[in-house]
Amino acid sequence: MTPALVLPPLLLVASNVFMTLAWYGHLKYPTKPLILVILVSWGIALIEYCLAVPANRIGHRAYTAAELKTMQEVITLVVFAGFSVLVLKEQLTLNHAVGFGFIALGAFFVFRGPF
Repeated sequence: MTPALVLPPLLLVASNVFMTLAWYGHLKYPTKPLILVILVSWGIALIEYCLAVPANRIGHRAYTAAELKTMQEVITLVVFAGFSVLVLKEQLTLNHAVGFGFIALGAFFVFRGPF
């Protein structure tokens, strides 16, 4: 296994944790001023970019851009689902599972091709 195969998924998982915090973490603090939430989110998103950009730069040696984007989207859904349940205490339902399943099926075809 080369670093170009292994590092991108690991970096994308880490970057998605930070991006999920940046985009949705403030929902736990609805009374905080919006400008404060925006500035804190930007700071967190900077960390996300510092992980995502190298993930794509390194990953493009082994994956196509479409594969990297697909990988990122699937990782985003998994991280978001966990965050939604564990942090926001929201329930995932069957319709979420079906929708995520269709996205996973799309990812399968992206990585399986070309036909």
